Parts: sequence; structure tokens; C-alpha cells
Amino acid sequence: MVAALVCEDIGLLRRGWDGSQRAVLKGVSAAFHAGQLTIISGLTGAGKSTLLHILAGLLRPSQGQILADDAPVSRWNTAHRDRWRQKLGIVFQHPRLLNELTVLENVLLPIIPRMKSIAGLRQCGYEALARLGISHLAGQIGFTLSGGEQQRVAIARAIVSRPEILIADEPTAHQDQDGVAAIAGCLAEVKRPGTITIIAAHDPRLRRQAGLADRQFELVDGCLKELP
Repeated sequence: MVAALVCEDIGLLRRGWDGSQRAVLKGVSAAFHAGQLTIISGLTGAGKSTLLHILAGLLRPSQGQILADDAPVSRWNTAHRDRWRQKLGIVFQHPRLLNELTVLENVLLPIIPRMKSIAGLRQCGYEALARLGISHLAGQIGFTLSGGEQQRVAIARAIVSRPEILIADEPTAHQDQDGVAAIAGCLAEVKRPGTITIIAAHDPRLRRQAGLADRQFELVDGCLKELP
């Protein structure tokens, strides 16, 4: 189990079409601990998604490093980082479902290489869907779902492997109030065994869920500030 995921002086530069450079992240330092849920807020374009991609090993920082229990994962080669990402569950802003597959098949994709038992696979898939209150959608095809339903399926796909680190980008953006409550309840359950949970969220409904977030940060002008 990963005990801590640490940003150490993370910076990221983006090059414009004219060759100019813009600092998206500036000296971001923070530690995210096992069993804690952290919410990162900030205006559109503040760099929240960029920071999550760096934490997930999908993007290399221009400066600084990401440490997982003191191991410099952001410096590893691609193959090594790919293996490390098996510890992660990632929820992107867009669900990225395979529309020709059923909901259950989409959810099972991350664990098919790891399990030989079809019965075990199906049980894990249904349990993940049940956590989001959508087990009744298991047999439906992805493109028939609403945006909010697709989003919940994407979350189920991210948690089905019981990840040590869960990273979610705007997981309640397309949800009604019942959907927000279901997702908040799921996230609270996921963190209890010791999962490091990091969420980027505009949604004030999620940030106001009582007892959900252990820590909250705001990303402003490329700098991460912890909120009281």
C-alpha cells in the first residue's frame, strides 16, 4: 500500500504557438496521505487537470518530481511508470467508455488481465457498479447512457481494481443532487481502507459534503494553497 504521494517543487511550462513559454504550475509542493481524501479547486484553466496528470504519471513535469513512498516515479522510464500505474484508478473529465461494449464490460476492462475467474470478474464489476447505485445498468450499451450515467460508469471502472491511489477529475460535473450524493458516498468508502484519493472539483456540492474531504486546496496562478 502506498502511504504517501508527494509533489516536490513541481513546475510545468507550456510553449505557445509563437515560441513563448507560460508557467502552468509553479513550485507546487504537497503530500497526499493514505486514507485521506483531498479536493483541489480552482478556476477553469488554473491547471488542475494538468496537476492530476502529473500525479498519475501521464505527464512529466518541467521541474521537480513526484514521489511515491520516496520512489521518484516521475523520473522513471515509460515502461516502469506504466507498471506503477496499475496501482492507480483514474477518472478523466470525459468518461472515455467503449460504446460497443456493455456497462459491465467497460467496468471490467482494467481487471481482465489480472483475474482468471469469470465469476470473480463479474462479482467485482457488479460490486463497483452497486457502489455508485447503477448495477441495473450493467447490460446496457455505453452510447445509450446519459452523460451522468456514463460518468458514474467511469468511476466504477476506476475503483473496480481497488486502487491504492484514486485520482478523479471533476467526477460530479454532470450529476444531479442524487448523483452527487451517490458519488460522495462511494468516495468516502473507497478512502477508508487506506486509499490516497485526490479530486479536482469545481462543484461546490461535492466540496460541501460533510466529512468527505480531509483536506482542501486551491490552485491559483499556478500555485497550490491549502485552505483552512
